[in-house]
Amino acid sequence: METAIFSPSSLFAGSDGNSTDEEITDAPQNFVERRHQFPGMELLIREFDFHELNANLLWPGTFAFAEWIVEHRSCLEGRRILELGSGTGALAIFLQKSFKFDITTSDYDDADIEENIAHNCQANGISSALPHIRHTWGDAFPIPDPHWDLIIASDILLYVKQYPNLIKTLSFLLRAYTPKVSQADSRDFEQQDSSMLPQPAFLMSWRRRIGKEDESLFFDGCKKAGLEVNHLGSRVYCIKPKETGDE
Repeated sequence: METAIFSPSSLFAGSDGNSTDEEITDAPQNFVERRHQFPGMELLIREFDFHELNANLLWPGTFAFAEWIVEHRSCLEGRRILELGSGTGALAIFLQKSFKFDITTSDYDDADIEENIAHNCQANGISSALPHIRHTWGDAFPIPDPHWDLIIASDILLYVKQYPNLIKTLSFLLRAYTPKVSQADSRDFEQQDSSMLPQPAFLMSWRRRIGKEDESLFFDGCKKAGLEVNHLGSRVYCIKPKETGDE
């Protein structure tokens, strides 16, 4: 996979319409703690007062996606899950606490994000931080044989410029998927309701409003990359590799 040409400052335009590295500073991080209501529980989440990649915020799709997962829990049971754009880690923490899902968080290659997710794990009773991968979309993925059969994300389509890099990363994770399934795991997987979610698959909730043209750029880009997009309802989408022979 080719290396992405990307820096946080490239996401923002200066007054002349051009991005400048000087716009992003290395000022010390400030935090604020907020309580958020998830289905059946309240989480105390430490958020960045500001973060150039919006890793400081919980977006509407996080809560909507959590509700959808509660209703379709059987589709995710037994899966090895990787979350893209984990931000504060709130969704992953909710899923681990509620259902003991096998979940790994990931976000932009940034030490502050990783440390904050670990902090939030501990603050909400998860003694050992969830596994975390620092990865910039479009860069070579640090694990050459990804074993996650389900990738999830909520509200990650904010930066249109990064759609090609996101699609590169998704294509790699879905096509390079290497099953690591024990006999016990195989029995568990056979018993779950997998009719909605193929293996592997990308499950995404999108609630933030952007222009239809921008939104279609992502879905059309997925299709051009040989991925199949299915709308499951409630603005939840399942994306998987097209089977051989599909047009």
